[in-house]
Parts: sequence; C-alpha cells; structure tokens
Amino acid sequence: MANSFGTDILIQAPNPRDAASFYVESLEFEITGEQPRLISLHGSHINLFIEQGPALGPVLEVTVDNVEQAKSRLVNAGCEIVKDEPAVPRCYLKDPFGLIYNLTTAPAATKVTGPTHP
Repeated sequence: MANSFGTDILIQAPNPRDAASFYVESLEFEITGEQPRLISLHGSHINLFIEQGPALGPVLEVTVDNVEQAKSRLVNAGCEIVKDEPAVPRCYLKDPFGLIYNLTTAPAATKVTGPTHP
C-alpha cells in the first residue's frame, strides 16, 4: 500500500478558540486561518487544525492511492471505522493500537493546504 503521512494533525474540542489560545500561548503556534467551526494553526514542523466537536484525540492524515481499497485492507486487519465519507473520499479509522487516522487521496495537481476534516 503506497501511503504518506502528512504534516497535518486534526483535533476536535468543544471550544476551538480556547484550544487555539492554549497552543498559541503555550507552544508558540501561529493562527493561520479561522472558519466558524475550524481554526488552523502552524508550528515549526506541523499544522494543527482544531475543529469544534467532541474530543477524538489527534487524527493523523494518511494519503493513499485508493481510499476504498486501503479501508478494506485495514478493516480486515482489525481497524475500526470511526467515520466514513465515500463521496469525499475519506475515511477515519482507529487501528488496533488506538491511533486514529484519516485516509484520503491527494488532489491531482493541487497543493494540499489543510486536512480533510470530519
């Protein structure tokens, strides 16, 4: 399976503004974008996206050649589907060791500027 981990990490928090303030003040992240339910932050080596919602823990983004094929292999290997959005296409999975990640495909000939968030 060809894949690559990106530099984007998504978390969910009941109050994204409070969470963003913590990361800006405590870890010197910089706010780079704000939408009604999502705040984007940039650090030295990662981009952090804080979406309003119940805490899932960190979600890592994994780019694969084919989301459906990768999802099938991973479910057969013991992963649990957390959220599936085939129309996007993307799928959030929790592996047998507790890591949650978003399977996605890279858009053709465009630069990825943020995660595909739930």
